[in-house]
Amino acid sequence: MKPMYLREVENKRAEGGVYAQAIEAIRASGAQLPQILHLFAYKPETTVHLERLSQAIMRGPSPLSPGLRELIAAFTSQQNHCPF
Repeated sequence: MKPMYLREVENKRAEGGVYAQAIEAIRASGAQLPQILHLFAYKPETTVHLERLSQAIMRGPSPLSPGLRELIAAFTSQQNHCPF
């Protein structure tokens, strides 16, 4: 995956933090690294808000099932050429 061009965000992360560990594990596996993990690792204390929003959108009350919402997200990611 291409660099995110925000070097400070990409290179600065809380040492030993859960997101830093996830980044290293993904890199070690050779899989593509979702760039949003750099943002999570850069400001881990603010990530909880994005996690809550994502869970509310994907799992909260809706006329669409969670599975259908996941399918829509996967299709949209594929159309945007980003891993999901």
